[in-house]
Amino acid sequence: MANISVGTKGEYRTLVTSDIATSFLGLDDARVLSTPQMIGLMEKTCRDTVLPLLDPGYDTVGTHVNVAHLAAAPLGSRVTFRVELIGVNERRLEFRVEASTEAEKVGEGTHQRTIINVARFAARQADKRK
Repeated sequence: MANISVGTKGEYRTLVTSDIATSFLGLDDARVLSTPQMIGLMEKTCRDTVLPLLDPGYDTVGTHVNVAHLAAAPLGSRVTFRVELIGVNERRLEFRVEASTEAEKVGEGTHQRTIINVARFAARQADKRK
């Protein structure tokens, strides 16, 4: 199904734009990377890190997130997401996740994903809709 080893690392960089920043604070100077977007980008980085290592027809889904948002990343800042696979238990993968700007760490924690057969997963979801 996969040849994924503890210690596998990945990285993703992005610019904080209005698409991923908070919008409810009213002032542009108060707009920062939103917590849901930070977590989503941590998840994306984990998935993208292991996806090339999976057999065709397999992917991963998130199953648990334990993340702290430590500091604000303002509009225009560059954020680097770093992940490291710290545990593999059959289909379950556990990652250490971190997000940082050039100036400081803005988020950290752990994230778990499960390897799935996409066709079987889709069939189960279709059954649930019936």
